[in-house]
Amino acid sequence: MIIKIKITTDSGSYQVQEQDNNLLETLERTGHQVEYQCRQGYCGACRTEITSGSVTYHTEPLAAITENAILPCCCRANGNIKLTIAEHEYA
Repeated sequence: MIIKIKITTDSGSYQVQEQDNNLLETLERTGHQVEYQCRQGYCGACRTEITSGSVTYHTEPLAAITENAILPCCCRANGNIKLTIAEHEYA
């Protein structure tokens, strides 16, 4: 199943498709850099705002998740979703 992901950043909006990846892998594949450390839901560094839709966690994350946030490193979209990603500058 192909799922559409609408991403809003400081520089614009983008639409990508997820197939069989977790959301962090999908975002990386499409050139969206999200800060991360553990890739397993322990640290919360990849916390991202979700504005529409829902996700399923393949592993129950240990990091705290607020009502409008997800940890893309350990979840997949249940259907079409909308995310807001803060842009980071990397040296």
